[in-house]
Amino acid sequence: MLWALAVADTAALLLDGDGALTHANTAAQVLAARLHPDDPAAEPAALLACVPDRAWDAAGGDGRWIGEVATAQPGLVLEIKFFSSVQDGARRGLVVMSDVSARAARERELQRRHDELQQTYSRLAGAQEQLLQSEKMASIGQLAAGVAHEINNPIGYVHSNLGTLQEYVGALFALLEGYSAALQSDDPAAQRAALQNTRDRLDIDFIARDLPQLLAESREGIERVIKIVQDLKDFSHVGRGEPMRPSDLCKGLESTLNIVWNDLKYKVRVEKHYGELPLVECHLSEINQVFMNLLINAGQAIAERGSIVLATGSEDGEAWISIADTGCGIPDEALQRIFDPFYTTKPIGRGTGLGLAIAYRIVAKHHGRIEVASQPGAGSTFRVVLPLVQPPQAEAPAA
Repeated sequence: MLWALAVADTAALLLDGDGALTHANTAAQVLAARLHPDDPAAEPAALLACVPDRAWDAAGGDGRWIGEVATAQPGLVLEIKFFSSVQDGARRGLVVMSDVSARAARERELQRRHDELQQTYSRLAGAQEQLLQSEKMASIGQLAAGVAHEINNPIGYVHSNLGTLQEYVGALFALLEGYSAALQSDDPAAQRAALQNTRDRLDIDFIARDLPQLLAESREGIERVIKIVQDLKDFSHVGRGEPMRPSDLCKGLESTLNIVWNDLKYKVRVEKHYGELPLVECHLSEINQVFMNLLINAGQAIAERGSIVLATGSEDGEAWISIADTGCGIPDEALQRIFDPFYTTKPIGRGTGLGLAIAYRIVAKHHGRIEVASQPGAGSTFRVVLPLVQPPQAEAPAA
């Protein structure tokens, strides 16, 4: 046993039942000198000061303890293995110490690089989120004039109706004053002809027919504005850090269509074929941006007059939304690159090349896919497929 310890290249120390050193090999003597360079005659017993109290307790209870300890000597890290057992009625201990400074340095370097990568990933995730939001707001900016037109129309006739309503109220108040004067007169019945003349002059019968319609039309206009504003609010919502929730994709598609409608209505006829679609676990505001990008692209692909067909359905635990247009189609050489960032076939100023790239990233984040079929001159069909329920604690695939 002692011969084996003598030739070992790791420091080994034998202890008696009281924890006193009974034997140390040559490697222990060398290590003690390294630990105390100012005292070349340092005894191996000095190495026991490196053994933490918890090691003594663990070895006495469980029979062993293994751990790494940083020493007072800069850069020197020891791996200590402490074994203890009872033999022939007496407790004995064995402490083995190895210099693992190089390994500890590598682990520290790996940890440092891991921390740097984690920080870089966090910054990249933040930049991606900002890019997503910037592209979303840029899309709304491009549609601002159309949205303003969609809001101005109902606001315009509500304003006009309020002017008419003000005239009607004045006429009704005038009639009420006539009735009040008649009731306060000595002979109210004698005022009947005068009141009838007032009704005819103010055209009260027409007001009675027109007023309900005027109020209903104004209410419809205000509700139209409220819906557009709510759609914009839902669309521009960031939703950072919020969990995915079961959402109605048909409702999201309709609200997005409502936002882009002014850009489409003058040249596009929209057909809807909505099938049974259960709630889908997602970030609806992000999926709405996918719908917006696809609807805008479909509208821009149609030069003069055409149609866009919207369809939905579900099968095998997945929901799908199809947006098909009768536009110019996509050439074969461009079809393989349409999801590449900054790649665009549109003229300068009409496209950034980020719309489909971001749409792809959003769908990939939701563990879904985008399928594309296109024929030059005959139009394109984009099919967004999403799982009804997101995989538990799964990482999104790289876009």
